[in-house]
Amino acid sequence: MNPFLFFLFLLLPFYFSAFCAAVCVTSECHQSIVQTARVHQPVADQECSVCHVQESAEHPVKTGKSFTLAERGAGLCYQCHDALNVKKNVHDPVAGGNCLECHRPHGSDGLNLLDVKEDQKALCGQCHDEKTAPDDYVHGPAASGACTSCHDPHESDEKSLLNQETRTLCFTCHSYFAEGIRSAKTIHAPVKDKDCTSCHQAHSGAYPDLLTEEMPDICIRCHDGIGQRYKKVKTRHSALFIRRKCGNCHVSHFSDRDNLNVSATEMELCLTCHGEDDYSKSDALRNIKRELEDKKYIHGPIAEKKCAVCHDPHGSDNFRLLTGSYPATFYAYYEKDTYEFCLKCHEKILLFPDTSIYTNFRNGKQNLHYLHVARRKGRTCKTCHEPHASNWPKLINDKGASFGSWRIPIRFVLTENGGSCAPGCHGSKDYDRKDPVSYQNPLEKIGN
Repeated sequence: MNPFLFFLFLLLPFYFSAFCAAVCVTSECHQSIVQTARVHQPVADQECSVCHVQESAEHPVKTGKSFTLAERGAGLCYQCHDALNVKKNVHDPVAGGNCLECHRPHGSDGLNLLDVKEDQKALCGQCHDEKTAPDDYVHGPAASGACTSCHDPHESDEKSLLNQETRTLCFTCHSYFAEGIRSAKTIHAPVKDKDCTSCHQAHSGAYPDLLTEEMPDICIRCHDGIGQRYKKVKTRHSALFIRRKCGNCHVSHFSDRDNLNVSATEMELCLTCHGEDDYSKSDALRNIKRELEDKKYIHGPIAEKKCAVCHDPHGSDNFRLLTGSYPATFYAYYEKDTYEFCLKCHEKILLFPDTSIYTNFRNGKQNLHYLHVARRKGRTCKTCHEPHASNWPKLINDKGASFGSWRIPIRFVLTENGGSCAPGCHGSKDYDRKDPVSYQNPLEKIGN
């Protein structure tokens, strides 16, 4: 055989292919397949015969087809692309070999020959119909239609075709949490032991921060002890109902502070609300921070910057969320458990008539605590003492106790062996532990 003819014979398939491609895409035939922003590589290289095989010399034909595909289904794509359907979880179209459910074979205006450009919701939503209410909170990637930012469109060894293990995937964007968790003193148990989706919706939800439930419900499903008490108590801390609810006091993921508190100490945390003036409300919270400023004498728990010793931070059956029973009224006769709150720390014998030796507030042997609290009407502790701080010893109330719209003055004076007071309750009275003051007229006895 002539060597030239032999060489020409070898090149014939190449020329035939190029000729076919050039003939396929003309102004009269198949022009539309190259009129897209992105063209499949065989089309761009004019190699139509990679996918199409001519079976009939006549083309086009009136009936039937003169070309068939080189392979059926995904097998055609796997001639060039790596075979899929090998991982634990496979997308249904891939498992069925139906690549063309998502991709266009010749060209497309979208990436990866998809029918969509950047927003993939229209494509994915054909099968994955996720309804979103108008007032729902929507995760950024879901809102922008960046489905493949989190999901592999073909197959994955992770659930829901995720690109990575759930928490690792979340940290690819929320890197602040990854850094914090590595060094934090305290990590919330769900963050440490569970997926982010144990608390958060992945796509959209009805509650802020894409929570799966509203606070405090989502918190008390794990913190059931607090939940049971919270549901039964007479008074619940209002911080559980406003703004961020549980998040007003606690961070949700990690902290360098005890109990995942948002502030360094209990008192600093409490004073974020109980340490400011709110002139927009007639019943605004007291500004405890101002009441504590520059005071000479501080109640023990406050000196240790602890509030939860006296107040339950979630809820209580007692006045002012106190951790024990204490009267809400100005007058309350002493009975068993009436003053349980104060007597958890202070000796109960202070209120017994025959134990005056245990108190310095006495006239000779007459126990004046017993006289004021346990007899007749009974005046509560706050009549004379401030619960937080005062400029007078023994936390004596230097401004006077509230009695309706009036603040009852005490006018307390301390002496070496006793003292005196001239409150609004009675005239000026002295008392002395060594030389008791004698009151001849029974009506002038201390405490009347």
